[in-house]
Amino acid sequence: MLRLDYLSCVLTVASTILVGRRCWEGWLLATVNSFIMCVIGIRTGQLGFIPANLFCIVLSVNNLRTWRGTAATVLISGTQPGDSRDIDFTPQ
Repeated sequence: MLRLDYLSCVLTVASTILVGRRCWEGWLLATVNSFIMCVIGIRTGQLGFIPANLFCIVLSVNNLRTWRGTAATVLISGTQPGDSRDIDFTPQ
C-alpha cells in the first residue's frame, strides 16, 4: 500500500528545494503535495488539513502562473523586472 505521508514528506522537501532554486516545477510539486495532504486529511478525519491545503493550492497555482509569466517575459524581452534597462528615464 502506498504511504501518502512518506510521499508527502518527499514532495515537501523536493518542492522546497526547487522553489529555492527558482524552478517553477517546485510550485507544481507543492500543488500536488497539497492535494495529497487533503486526501490524508479526509482518510484520517483531520478535516482541518482540507481548508488549509486548499488555500495552499490556490497560492501555489497563483505563484506558478506568476513565475511562468515572468519567465516568459524575461525570455522574450531579455530583461528582468527591476532591471536598470527597464526603467524609463524620460522627464515627465
